[in-house]
Amino acid sequence: MKRIILASQSPQRRKLMKILGIPFEVRPARVEEVSRMTKGCAHLVKVNALLKAREVAGHYGDGLVIGTDTVVYLSKGRIVLKPKDLKEAKKNLKELMARPHWVYSGVAVIDAATGREEVGVERTKVFMTGLSDKQIDRYHRMVSPLDKAGGFDIEGRGALFIPRIEGCYFNVVGLPLAKLVVMLKKFGVSVL
Repeated sequence: MKRIILASQSPQRRKLMKILGIPFEVRPARVEEVSRMTKGCAHLVKVNALLKAREVAGHYGDGLVIGTDTVVYLSKGRIVLKPKDLKEAKKNLKELMARPHWVYSGVAVIDAATGREEVGVERTKVFMTGLSDKQIDRYHRMVSPLDKAGGFDIEGRGALFIPRIEGCYFNVVGLPLAKLVVMLKKFGVSVL
């Protein structure tokens, strides 16, 4: 089997990769992500996923490098990234609870030996129930929002105020597994 390298430091993505049941290495990308949306949200996450995968692939002579990027799209060109502090996290969460929003993840797979690239995007609609300021503060004491796109988790306590999604659950966690499996198959890696 080909060597698989995950270009991410996200603990959530590592857990998801383990679900695939294939051996992989972790080498976080050291790139400055693009944060300004010029051609739409899908384009932004694909560009960032590709930047990460290319940077890491440059350190290897072989293997498949997986780069990913996830953002939350609110509306009217407003994306919600990882919050800088708890104040911003609270403000963002209140906005996200006010109406449904979209989670976009870009996925890039690069064969380090040949330079062949595949890039895809997944989109999931998320519906949240409202919480009071006190409940948001309690949630943030239990779950750090600072390392998560949008400042929330769906796989932990965030599930308590996310009654519904439309699309891929794993996309909201940070890595759309079904899309990744299809992409890996194009490189000769069969998961099932």
